Amino acid sequence: MAKSARLSGFPERLPAERVIETSIIDVLAHTFALHGYSALNHRAVEPISQLAKDGEIDKEIFAVSRLHSEGTERNPLGLHFDLTVPLARFIADNANELSFPFRAARIQPVWRGERPQQGRYREFIQADIDVIAEAELPSHFEVEIPLAVADAFSRLAPLGVPGVKIVVNDRRLLEGFARGIGLTNIQAVLRCLDKYDKIGPAEVGKLLAAEAGANEEQQRLCLELAAIESDSPDFADDVRALGVEHPLLDEGLASLTTMLRAAHERAPGVVVAQLKIARGLDYYTGAVYETQLIGHEELGSVASGGRYDSLVTVGKKSYPGVGMSIGVSRLMAFILDPDSGIKATRGTPSAVVVAVTDEDKRSEADVVATALRGRDIACEVSPSAAKFGKQIRYAERRGIPFVWFTDGESGHEIKDIRSGDQAPADPATWEPVDADRSPRVYRD
Repeated sequence: MAKSARLSGFPERLPAERVIETSIIDVLAHTFALHGYSALNHRAVEPISQLAKDGEIDKEIFAVSRLHSEGTERNPLGLHFDLTVPLARFIADNANELSFPFRAARIQPVWRGERPQQGRYREFIQADIDVIAEAELPSHFEVEIPLAVADAFSRLAPLGVPGVKIVVNDRRLLEGFARGIGLTNIQAVLRCLDKYDKIGPAEVGKLLAAEAGANEEQQRLCLELAAIESDSPDFADDVRALGVEHPLLDEGLASLTTMLRAAHERAPGVVVAQLKIARGLDYYTGAVYETQLIGHEELGSVASGGRYDSLVTVGKKSYPGVGMSIGVSRLMAFILDPDSGIKATRGTPSAVVVAVTDEDKRSEADVVATALRGRDIACEVSPSAAKFGKQIRYAERRGIPFVWFTDGESGHEIKDIRSGDQAPADPATWEPVDADRSPRVYRD
């Protein structure tokens, strides 16, 4: 097959890059398990009627034109663009088999038909955690979720991932404030405020006038609200000073204040109220979250989410939830930047190449390899019985640290090709040091 043109927005990792990506995924899966989240894996497709029912998101969906006999013109299928809508469907399908509150973790690909750019792809990996309750979702879960994500990022620090700031807001606060100043097109207000960082306050003011019908006083109040940022629950005083009143505003303020107070006690400075945050998806009804890498805020949010009370319903029962999604592929965009200094020791899992002295004696090398693999030491047999120098160069090119010889001066011998040291070895007992046993991620 001839070399094909790259498809923009569909990344394929080189082996060493995949080592880094897998290491991140392993840390996230381990952290989620420590917090009690059950691992799920959603199917790739959902009915487009389900994917497109909330907000103007249908333009982002990749439609599946034919999938054997599944999906018809009456019920077309699309690739899921996030992992929250599939979770809602999963809960609805399996509610009788689950125990609530249910903690769910998923790490898998999603697809969006958007313009690719740095850190944004059309196919990418997300790592999601959610808590789903039956009828009532206690507010303490709105604190648990961001702190679990903060824990995950702290465990990624040895892989070179910086610390994070999780910025939070509450949709009820925003809606109550908007209604309190006389604005009724709430979705327009949310969309405008959510662009604050991208276009700046002056342009947001113009958008509020054009899309939400805000007069100059309403614009001023919205922009003053959007400028409030604090890691202290005392931020509520700044909101009250604006002189706006509405029951939903009171509800959102109380919830957000409680969240910040609890987060400040458990992880000071990590969770910060930022009242310009709105999030784009319409199904959020309470807390909303975005996460920034400290020192690399230009990457945008690397983890986001929020509370949703009405996404899952089965008959008269509702299943409110709250969750966050970590953009694994967006993290990779940062890590693979040459300036990050983050690398993998090698791209292959093999720690050893077993040399072949003669093709007629390849079976001897195979016996050694079988013995090593039986003790969980990854290895491979040399592809050809070339000169030993060529077999050593083969190992060097692949980053494999050791070459095993079956007929050294003392019998079986192993050579560390980095130092040149060569010593007798027994396939039944030899062990590499932990740093060489598997590929590892390090920072220059």
